[in-house]
Amino acid sequence: MRSEQVAFFSEGKRLAGTLHLPEGDGAWPVIVQNPGWLELRCSTISESYHEGLVGGGYGVFGYDARGFGDSEGERGWIRPQDQLEDLLNAIAYIRTRAECDEARLGLFALGGLAGGNAMYAAREEPLVKAICAQSVVADGGTWFREMRREHEWVSFKQRVDENRRRRAVENVDELVEPREELMVATPERRSSGVRSTDDVRVGGDFHLASAESLMRFRPLEIVDRIDCALLMTAVDDDVVTPVGHALELYQRALPPKKLVRQHNVTHYEAYRKNYLVLIDQFLDWYGRYLQASGITAREQGPKESILTI
Repeated sequence: MRSEQVAFFSEGKRLAGTLHLPEGDGAWPVIVQNPGWLELRCSTISESYHEGLVGGGYGVFGYDARGFGDSEGERGWIRPQDQLEDLLNAIAYIRTRAECDEARLGLFALGGLAGGNAMYAAREEPLVKAICAQSVVADGGTWFREMRREHEWVSFKQRVDENRRRRAVENVDELVEPREELMVATPERRSSGVRSTDDVRVGGDFHLASAESLMRFRPLEIVDRIDCALLMTAVDDDVVTPVGHALELYQRALPPKKLVRQHNVTHYEAYRKNYLVLIDQFLDWYGRYLQASGITAREQGPKESILTI
């Protein structure tokens, strides 16, 4: 695998990216990965999947969203709409690379926001032929509510509303710890250190107003309007991204579609323990929909499945 550090622009901001390519010449089918929740490019979780995909004959492009990692942009914001624009511009950039075949373009997503934004991007960009998305969020408001007990949810909504009114009068936004006061970290996340490297670089002090954009995030509303092959994974009894999100998206999505349901693992364990099974599923999916050049194939009829592992 050969790697190149690159830069591209999104709404005037210079974003940092890493392009992985197989050895040899040619225009490779290419997969773009947009960042998930507080994720930086080539993270400890994502890099093993990049290696597996490159080994399967694909170029892989990852990048830091605006305000994260080595990219420009104001720090402390999580705005799915801004991150969607970054993804669309990442796709535009990769189309300029002679080593990448824009006719064979797929998206890869790790984490809830990434999967939803991959769906939004596929609605906007018809060149996207296939998506593989792990642990998806269907509705940001529902996701936030599921993390909290009822009294905590009511208090949180009041806090967000009060912050909005204060911003309107004083132009002052409350700063919060995003892992505890936006998303609520599970005991597994706190103890495992699985995201510790990224967390140190990402930092804290995020704008509470991010919650407003996050609660308006609803991939469920558009998943039936995308024209690409969609594979999703989910973990049963997942306390980080409940399986119901993937089930709702799966029910609404048009074929070809596939849902991989994982048992007897937790959210973060699944990335590692089920790696071999998952990378085989991803390579098979991309192989069906990205390898052929010059044609677009869509399976007709009830070509859909749920795989349990």
